[in-house]
Amino acid sequence: MSDREREQGVELGELSGKLEEHDYPADVDELVSEYGEYEIDYPKGSETFEEVLGPMNDTFDSAEEVRQSIMTMVDSDAVGRQRYSDRGGVEQSAADEDPDTESF
Repeated sequence: MSDREREQGVELGELSGKLEEHDYPADVDELVSEYGEYEIDYPKGSETFEEVLGPMNDTFDSAEEVRQSIMTMVDSDAVGRQRYSDRGGVEQSAADEDPDTESF
């Protein structure tokens, strides 16, 4: 499976290649008409292309723009643990505290 087919836990599968082959610019209605039934899978579920991009009213100039919109619009279940970062740093509870509050 290529990186284009799976990105950030979201799996486009065959849809990725179809988007690459499509002629751009293309609006959402055109893309949904052509690819609306394709499944976009992620670890905790899936949605159709139409469910993800159907509510939008955009025109795309490239397959990359479509993929970026998919990443933005997929259900929150595609994200994994929300507010999780494996990059270290400040714990979430400490980050939520008011920086002006002092503890004595």
